[in-house]
Formats: sequence, C-alpha cells, structure tokens
Amino acid sequence: MDDNLILPDPRPSRADALKNRELLLQTAQRLFDENGVDAVTMSDVAQTAGVGKGTLYRHFPNGKPDLCRVLIDQDQRDLQNRTLARLREQGDPQADLEWFLHEVIAFIARNQRFMFAETTISTLLDHPAHRWWRQTIRGLLGRLAPDIDLEYTTDMLFVMLDPRTVHFQVRALGYGFERIGDALTTILRRIII
Repeated sequence: MDDNLILPDPRPSRADALKNRELLLQTAQRLFDENGVDAVTMSDVAQTAGVGKGTLYRHFPNGKPDLCRVLIDQDQRDLQNRTLARLREQGDPQADLEWFLHEVIAFIARNQRFMFAETTISTLLDHPAHRWWRQTIRGLLGRLAPDIDLEYTTDMLFVMLDPRTVHFQVRALGYGFERIGDALTTILRRIII
C-alpha cells in the first residue's frame, strides 16, 4: 500500500520548462474556476499565461483533456500521500475508513468539473488511482470486519465512490456531497455491526 500509483514523469525537464508548465497549470485552474472547463479554450490559457500555443501544446499535446488529467493527478497525489501517512500510524481502522470515504467524496467534489468536462468524461474514469481507492477500502475493511464478505462489501462501497455514481446523485437526485459522505459512513457502521 506504500507504493505510489501515480508515477512521476521519467524525463528530466529544464527549469524554464517546469516554470512554464506550472504557470500553465495555475492559469488553466484559475480560468476553469472562473469560467468553467468547457468555456475555456487552449488559446485562452496560452494568451492569459503569456506563452505561445506551441509551448502550451508541448506540455499538453492533447489539449484540455491533458490539462484536466494533470490537475486531477496533482490532487490525487495529495490524497494518496495524506492517506498513506494516516495509514502508517496504524490507527483505528473504522475511523480511518470513515475518514477515507469522506476524503474521496471531497476529492470528487473538488474535481468534478474536470472529470465531467465534455472533453474528458470518457478517459478520466479509467485512471489507475481509482482502483487504489478499492485497495484502500479492502485493506481497512479486512482489518475492521474480517467476518464479512470482504470482496462484495469492498465493491459495494467502491461503486458508491465511483465519480459517475456521485455525479448522478448530485446532479439528478440533488444530494449534497456532505449527505453522500454521511450516508456512506452510516452504511459502513451498519455493515460492521
């Protein structure tokens, strides 16, 4: 569980290239926050950042989907690092699992605009980090309730964290993210009784 699933790019980059890449990510994040992902063009990002389109496409050859993936990956790395640090403490598995469920819901809330942008929905949902969520749930459930059907219970919680499921609950059913997290915690508590 200590292995990072999101591996760094093995190619070294020049300092100015790294600076440009970070500038482009910050600019895209700001523009996406202000205008929505679908309303922002790659030209908008390049012009606002003050770089040429060639520089932008060198860093993000597939355009907006690449920008969205990198922004999600940065947040996923943070979630993974925070989770691994917490799990190394070998605390109460129930408290750790409840914390993790809420953290994943918060991650989806922060990143739904990227996950469900018109240009990215078909590719982002197959990210290997999503499988890591399942592995984390399974590991904690195994410590918490070894007598349950571990695989099925893991899959049940995992499916409820699928961004498409959460997106449906928020958009079509009007559930808030806090309600979803609290309901998952309640279900977990009932399962392990």
